[in-house]
Amino acid sequence: MSSRLTGVGVGPGDPELVTVKGVNALRAAEVVVVPVMDTGERGRAEATVLHYVPAGKVVRVVFALNERTDRKRRETAWDAAGERVAGLLRERGSVAFATIGDPNVYSTFTYLAQTVGELVPGLVVETVPGITAMQDLAARSGAVLTEGTEPLTLVPVTAGSAVLKEALAGPGTVVAYKFGRRAGEVAEALRETGRLDDAVWGSALGLPEESVRSAAEMDGTPLPYLSTLIAPPRRADGRGGKL
Repeated sequence: MSSRLTGVGVGPGDPELVTVKGVNALRAAEVVVVPVMDTGERGRAEATVLHYVPAGKVVRVVFALNERTDRKRRETAWDAAGERVAGLLRERGSVAFATIGDPNVYSTFTYLAQTVGELVPGLVVETVPGITAMQDLAARSGAVLTEGTEPLTLVPVTAGSAVLKEALAGPGTVVAYKFGRRAGEVAEALRETGRLDDAVWGSALGLPEESVRSAAEMDGTPLPYLSTLIAPPRRADGRGGKL
């Protein structure tokens, strides 16, 4: 029988935003792996999972989640995590990996699946989609992501502010992830492209410390790392104007 690794998107933090299919996948797996940083604190994925499965079924695996400068350290952490999950698959047969948001959108699961696939012959890899932070922020703020023929561009600001500025110069909505530490640069890019007044940002969505605010309130102070920004285009053509 083939081993099965399932990446399960558990949403941006609110336990009520896990899909029925996601809950079923978590409960059906023999083991549920959750990623943690080497500091050991409980992350959003783990906190969400514990609403649906007993703690005894959850295995915490350390990842260098925020490591961007030391490639050797990052690669070593990925290799160790892959070995740990491969061992669990050999012992138990089916493992679910819980990831915030969606497992196919900027997720650690992508790298894990690649690593484990090289270690476990015949591995079956599946994913269960999850609600993303941009969808949750749109719902909580009232921002409309797309209308008619508008494109939607998703940018990780860790790629640099130039990438963000290029996207903001385009015709559609721009969503920025992981921009909190560069909030000042983001605010300036929004101002330069005339997008500041209509943009919104949010962090800790669905959690007690949730913050959803106008981007015009950003003063350059760093925000939480996992902050999300939505910058809609100008919509002055009335209902259906972008069709």
